[in-house]
Amino acid sequence: MTDDIRPAAVRPAAVLWDMDGTLVDTEPYWLAAETELVHAWGGTWTLEDGLSLVGSSLTNSARVLESRGVKLEALEIVDLLTDRVLEQLKHTVPWRPGSHEMLTAVRESGVPMALVTMSIRRMADSIAAAAGFPAFDVVVAGDEVSNGKPDPEAYLRAASALGVDIADCLAIEDSEYGVAAAVASGATTLALPLHVPLPESPAYTRWDSLDGRSLQELFAVHAERVSR
Repeated sequence: MTDDIRPAAVRPAAVLWDMDGTLVDTEPYWLAAETELVHAWGGTWTLEDGLSLVGSSLTNSARVLESRGVKLEALEIVDLLTDRVLEQLKHTVPWRPGSHEMLTAVRESGVPMALVTMSIRRMADSIAAAAGFPAFDVVVAGDEVSNGKPDPEAYLRAASALGVDIADCLAIEDSEYGVAAAVASGATTLALPLHVPLPESPAYTRWDSLDGRSLQELFAVHAERVSR
């Protein structure tokens, strides 16, 4: 390796962002929506129930709610939950500390970005618009893939749409399902656990949050991995 190409200078070909829990702390909104819906059908729903679904596909979540007595089709449940979360987002978009700042910094660096979420497309588009600038070159939503996280399909699809090798990408996630999907895809993975803890692992880098982190530190996560 020459002096001109140091590991710290290796930039990812793209940054792939998870949405719920990573960019925005919408998990309390989802939990509230799930609780209201299950209670409306006479069932019970706890914080632990909600946290067990963090990062999984909405279709999978809908099936769990069906098992708790919600007598609706899975797609109806997904639409009702999404509507309720979007109503809450009209009041406040709860960006995680440092996430909007990092989103802006990556955009200004010229590195392409994708939003890779298990929320449905209209929800993803709402958060993308809330950024206030055209942050994402590609959006892959949960209703556009055959297999939700922890399957790597969504990440592989995002890299393909961007025209880059997934191994050259940096994925940012918060949940067990999401981190598993990102790691399985072959992307460098940065975990930012929030509501559900994640253990240390050589398979990914773990930070508490993006708050106070620089663009150089973010890119160094990828540089250190590819220089091994």
